[in-house]
Amino acid sequence: MAEKTIMLACNAGMSTSLLVSKMQKAAEADGVDAEIFATSADQIDLEKDSKHPDVLMLGPQVRYLEKDLKAKMDIPVDVINMQDYGMMNGEHVLKAALDLIDAK
Repeated sequence: MAEKTIMLACNAGMSTSLLVSKMQKAAEADGVDAEIFATSADQIDLEKDSKHPDVLMLGPQVRYLEKDLKAKMDIPVDVINMQDYGMMNGEHVLKAALDLIDAK
């Protein structure tokens, strides 16, 4: 089992899947033991219960879910920076997720 588990969510889980692979490469390069996975917004609760992530990062297109998710989740929830998301900057998104976990 990985030391840290990071869940990304967007409308269908498709656009975040590419970001996951970029984040995994960055994690390997930095020696970070992390399980990173993507899901669709409607599967967040199911995935949270089965994989027990340490943090939830939302794609900008589902930022409207942030307030409700923060209220009901017991893990940090944040919206991925739009520029990092658009550029698929896995290293920046990984750092943001790890910073949220460490701040918890």
